[in-house]
Amino acid sequence: ITLSSVSGVMGNRGQVNYSAAKAGIIGATKALAIELAKRKITVNCIAPGLIDTGMIEMEESALKEAMSMIPMKRMGQAEEVAGLASYLMSDIAGYVTRQVISINGGML
Repeated sequence: ITLSSVSGVMGNRGQVNYSAAKAGIIGATKALAIELAKRKITVNCIAPGLIDTGMIEMEESALKEAMSMIPMKRMGQAEEVAGLASYLMSDIAGYVTRQVISINGGML
């Protein structure tokens, strides 16, 4: 499992370098999934949106703008991202590979 960001999928104003790096992770994930499929190893990417990790440092106006783009009108929780990772590591996800799975409250 790799971790990217919604910014790697849709870009983000003022974060060209961050968005490019996260898009690179997505490309690497897709290529690695092809390479490892013959060994029955799955490779997927989780692309979180705005997650409440306690590390978010945004001006109030920027936070309001970000929240306006989220149909669920809330930040995600780290436990929700961990739950998705747990699923992807489970046997039940054995046929899920080469995917970018966004967890972002409907942002995209």
